[in-house]
Amino acid sequence: MTGPATTGPVTTLLVIAKQPVPGRVKTRLVPPCTYEQAAVLAEAALADTLRAALLAPARRRVLVLDGSPGPWLPGGFDILAQCDGSLDERLAAAFASVDGPALLIGMDTPQVTPGLLSVDWQAADAWFGPAADGGFWALGLREPDPALLRGVPMSTPVTGAVQRARLIAAGLRVADLPQLRDVDTAADAVAVARQAPRGRFAARAGELAAVLGAVSVPVVATAAMGAATGARA
Repeated sequence: MTGPATTGPVTTLLVIAKQPVPGRVKTRLVPPCTYEQAAVLAEAALADTLRAALLAPARRRVLVLDGSPGPWLPGGFDILAQCDGSLDERLAAAFASVDGPALLIGMDTPQVTPGLLSVDWQAADAWFGPAADGGFWALGLREPDPALLRGVPMSTPVTGAVQRARLIAAGLRVADLPQLRDVDTAADAVAVARQAPRGRFAARAGELAAVLGAVSVPVVATAAMGAATGARA
């Protein structure tokens, strides 16, 4: 996938994530996965996401983390602890922590590419990346305003529509990024691994193909993926 060319102000990239601890991440993968296997997939998704952020142009990269950094974290990121509260409050706080244009993404779309994170602030005041489940995988604001997120219902089939409508109501010029699929279920994991077969996530999904119920998940050497991402599992 490719995104728009970057012009104008340089973006701060925000990645909001949970430490990949068994029982705390990707619990909708259980079953068929165990909590440990779900955490392995979550760590791989996070590693791929961080790598894409490292390769995208940015003046600053911030990991907004629930938990503690681990060996999966490459250099080049500032660490910001997530605040308490609902997801809309945590997203709002992430935007409140930065000055200037910022693009926020989650750890649930390991198929994201550096090109998708290269947004043009001369073309829009806000960039919106819809997710296939009705939410959103990316939100960019030329002028971060936490009030644009507070009160938006999260984790519902209309989350994305409500958030985008909030941007329009604020008088912002909104540009759309391609729709991506979040990794929440085993079917999602298989589909995303097939879409981005050379990533660390695809390698881990390939190792768990029998568990995920799709023996055709591409299997890529784990060692090669470790070298490509610059992070250890």
